[in-house]
Amino acid sequence: MASITRSHQPFVPQHVTMRELTLRAVLLGLLMTVVLGAANAYLGLRAGMTIAATYPAAVISMAVLRGMNGSLLEENIARTAGSIGESVAAGAVFTLPAFLIAHAWPSFSPADAYWKSTVLMLVGSVLGVLFVSLVRRVMVEDPELPFPESIAASQIHKAGQQGASAARYLFWNIGLGGVVYLLGRFGIFASDKDVTVAVGGMSGQLRLGGADSNQVVAIGGATSFAAPSVSPAYLGVGYIIGPRLAALQFAGGVLAWGLLVPLLMYFLGPQLRAFLPPGAGAESWSGLASSTGRYIVRPIAVGGMLVGAAYTLWRMRVSIWSGLVRAIHDLKQTPAQAAKLSRTERYMSSKVVFLLIGLVFLAMIALYVYFSGNVIGGVVAAIMMLILGFFFATVSGYLVGIIGSSNNPVSGLTLCTLVVAALLMVALGVSGVAGAAAVLGVAAVV
Repeated sequence: MASITRSHQPFVPQHVTMRELTLRAVLLGLLMTVVLGAANAYLGLRAGMTIAATYPAAVISMAVLRGMNGSLLEENIARTAGSIGESVAAGAVFTLPAFLIAHAWPSFSPADAYWKSTVLMLVGSVLGVLFVSLVRRVMVEDPELPFPESIAASQIHKAGQQGASAARYLFWNIGLGGVVYLLGRFGIFASDKDVTVAVGGMSGQLRLGGADSNQVVAIGGATSFAAPSVSPAYLGVGYIIGPRLAALQFAGGVLAWGLLVPLLMYFLGPQLRAFLPPGAGAESWSGLASSTGRYIVRPIAVGGMLVGAAYTLWRMRVSIWSGLVRAIHDLKQTPAQAAKLSRTERYMSSKVVFLLIGLVFLAMIALYVYFSGNVIGGVVAAIMMLILGFFFATVSGYLVGIIGSSNNPVSGLTLCTLVVAALLMVALGVSGVAGAAAVLGVAAVV
């Protein structure tokens, strides 16, 4: 792990007193949370992914608060609050529908699901903030973490502070990106292009569009490449994270759809249906390819995420330990010592953080006992949640620092949690609908 540096100088000097946590900033942030969270919930249910709300929240907060003579720190508070809705929405849409699918809940009516969903999201959100707060300093001070989306959001706020000339370039680029997207959607130019390569004198073509626009699938003796879509959003994210991280993202898609799916289809062919759930996959090669990617290659990727999460934790062992040591050391801090800290070093007392973690832990025990109907299973699930939650929150924070929240594999971490929690519940003899509810409850909070 690289050495930690403290050479960063804040854009707003530490000695400057400026309005920050104001009522209007909080209210604007809450309004954006509702709107952007709802939009991302729809996108997550439809496409299986969410898009970072940081950028629209930054632009909206800058535009609104600049008109009200708001400060830069007020804009930052409003943008931070507004972007949280996307994270909570992702946690909800990736787990809550599974309660209904598994028949743990009879319906999504308020009487059956509303309050349960609210408690799960509230516990998970509060616990995640508390966990990340323990290692926040070592993460933001790590020179290896570029925090691409945070850097981009900060530049938006800085552009607003530099006057009309800098803000003009910002809004010109927003408009240009919108025009490019609309021209592609209206068919003025082809935003997607299929390229077919014949192998062994045979040719064919398979189109896997939508969210699978980067798939590469072998059809008999032909291989069809669906070229990446023209997307201003992805171009911007690629520019921010740089060629090395973007190449890693691209390599994952090529490995899955350019190697694993064609190999499995070539060597097993129609026999693949024996490894698929009943009814999965159509009679065509395209349906078989999609089912192979979904039911065979994707679980392989989940296993890879488990290994990757373990490796990331091992790499972060120094940072995690350093953060915990600093948090425990802060327990001895007196109010007088806390008052002498600079503005950028002030935070909630470690005593309050650990106390709240303890209270949330008790709430989790009651929640999981209620879900599983088993006291021992509920207590074990809560303990497991506390451990997995801390480590996965740390891994997730680390990944946000590398590739941003849009590319953060929240659903992959959730699937890793499901595997571990399910194995443990089965070992304890908690099965059936109650066991499924307990496992999903752990995954939802994570």
